[in-house]
Amino acid sequence: MTQTLLFACDLSAENRAAFARAIRLATESGARLDVIHVLDPYLPRRVLHDLEAAVVDDMQAIMTDIREDYALPEPSVMLQTVAGATYAEIVREAHDREVDMIVLGSHRKRGQNDLIVGTTLARVLRSAPCPVLSVIQPANRDWQEILLPVDFSLASRNTLREVLKRFPESHLTLLHAWDIPGEREMGSDSDYARWRDREVERLRCQLERETDQLMGELDSVPDVDLVLEQGDPLEVLVTRLRRQPPDLLALSSRGQLGRQSPITEALLAEPHCDIMLCRAW
Repeated sequence: MTQTLLFACDLSAENRAAFARAIRLATESGARLDVIHVLDPYLPRRVLHDLEAAVVDDMQAIMTDIREDYALPEPSVMLQTVAGATYAEIVREAHDREVDMIVLGSHRKRGQNDLIVGTTLARVLRSAPCPVLSVIQPANRDWQEILLPVDFSLASRNTLREVLKRFPESHLTLLHAWDIPGEREMGSDSDYARWRDREVERLRCQLERETDQLMGELDSVPDVDLVLEQGDPLEVLVTRLRRQPPDLLALSSRGQLGRQSPITEALLAEPHCDIMLCRAW
C-alpha cells in the first residue's frame, strides 16, 4: 500500500519550512502527500464555497514556489479544504486516510511552556494515530544527526523502531538518563562506586541488546551511539539539546488522560530542532 503523508497547511510564512519538508519527505519516500487547510465551519455557506477554491489555489501557488526554491520534484499530491475545529479535523483526516505521518509547522517560542498546552500542535500530538513531525528547520537541512531519549518502556522501543525504519542513513544517538539510588549519600564510598559502575554497565548492555534485536528485524540501519548520563531525564535532555542540538529529536508519547507529558511540553517550548513524536504502539 502506498504511504501517505498528511500536511496541515495554514498558509502562513512560518508554515513554509514544514510544507517544504513534507514535499521533500514525500518525494524521497515515494509517498502521496495530502495537503489540507481547515476552514472556519461557522462561515456562511456561500462564503465557504468561494473560499475553498481560493485556498486551494493559494496552496498550489505556495507549493510551486517552494518546489522552485528548494529544487524539489512534484510528488503525488492532493490539495483539499475541510471545515471544523483545526486539531480535530487533522486527527480525523489522519484516521480516515490511514496516514503514515502528520507534518505540522511550528510556531514555537522559546520558554513559553504555558502557551504550548492548548495549541493545535499539542492537541494533535495527544491524539494522532501515527507519528507527528513538528518542523522549524529549513527543508534543505539534512537530518544527519538524530537524538532519541530512551528508557526501557514500550513507548521508547516503538520510537526506536520508527527511527530505524524511517531514517536508516542517519546517525542515531540514544540518550539514557540514569539516576542510581544513594548517589548523593554514598557517592564517595568505594564499594558503592563499584556497585554503581556495574549498574551503569548493566544498563548499557541492556540497551545494546535491545538495539541489536531491533536492528536484526530491519534491512538497513543507521550508525548508533549509546550515551548514558546521570541526572534528571528532562535536565539531561535539555542540556544535551543546548550543547549539541541534533537535526531531529525523536520523542515517545507518554501522555495520560489526554495530557501530554511535562517533558514533551517543555521541549515544544525549546525550539532547538525538528521534533518527531511517536505513540507507544
